[in-house]
Amino acid sequence: MPLTTRLQILGKRTADSLHAAHYNHLSKKAAFKALREIEKERGKLGSARKNKADEYAVEVLGGKRYAPWLYVYTVLSGAFKEGWIPDNYYHLMVIPKIQGDYGKISFLKPLNRKVFNTTISPDIAFFVNGSWYDLNFTKMRRENLETLAFARNERIVYKVDHSFQGRGILMHDKTNFNLTILENSGNGTLQRYIEQHRFFTDFHSGSVGTIRMTTVIDPEGRADLRASYLRLGRADDTYVKSDSHVRIPINLVSGELEDHGYLSDWRTILHHPDSMSRFTNKIIPGYNECIRSALALHQSFPMVTAIGWDFAVDEENRPILMEWNGYGNDIKFSEATQGPCFEDLEWDKL
Repeated sequence: MPLTTRLQILGKRTADSLHAAHYNHLSKKAAFKALREIEKERGKLGSARKNKADEYAVEVLGGKRYAPWLYVYTVLSGAFKEGWIPDNYYHLMVIPKIQGDYGKISFLKPLNRKVFNTTISPDIAFFVNGSWYDLNFTKMRRENLETLAFARNERIVYKVDHSFQGRGILMHDKTNFNLTILENSGNGTLQRYIEQHRFFTDFHSGSVGTIRMTTVIDPEGRADLRASYLRLGRADDTYVKSDSHVRIPINLVSGELEDHGYLSDWRTILHHPDSMSRFTNKIIPGYNECIRSALALHQSFPMVTAIGWDFAVDEENRPILMEWNGYGNDIKFSEATQGPCFEDLEWDKL
């Protein structure tokens, strides 16, 4: 093997090792922060349950570094369960093998329409490498964009490529619309603002509530729903942000919210902290339509084994795909509240 090739391989291994060490450090820090908050409400982890988590992390997953999120799951659910996938194990071991470069396509927002060949997203136009394109990917004149953007919309949303967790999102109306600001933000997608179903507005009217669904391609090659929860904004949020959102698990079959939800720091609540609307006895409108859409979309792109979908539901109960995440979708909240969600997929053997 040529020396140059050997050096390239060594360099990549070193970079991968440094990335893993850094991610494990951040993941451990986040897990213990969550654990401390959950223990205030549910009691200490205890040595017996901690030992079970440690043994599982070492003997099944390959190292004690995977134990901290197992502690979180255990305290939250009240007992240790085999089959759980810790956050850092998922990101470092699972994602590269089940999603890979094909999953990274989800970072490039304008390609969604090409990948899924659907009109389910609220797209208006795309900005790529200095040019604007319409929904048919025909190059359009820059001076026509504002007219198109507000032809049927009071507000628009611009999502930059690689945006996630509420970052890289810009909102404009006619009074503050500035095309230069959008273009300087980078490549992305211009979308209409969703007028959501009243069900979600009753919880929080300032931002669009999203239904986070996680689907997988099962061993038989079929798309299957494994987790679902509602994400709501807080206070003056104009869109849902990961550092402030409210999350409520959803019954996978009925679409009914659980009685209690969680703040971003994992504290338990029975109602939205701003509107005071309670979660109990609330059923998501259009929930089955969201499931059907997620499964059909995933079945059309099965090369990515696990996908996280964010759906909104409009005033007419129609599902609107806000975005999808094919690389790096978060599973720790679902594992803690609804898991083990992926036990039959043998990810623990990777």
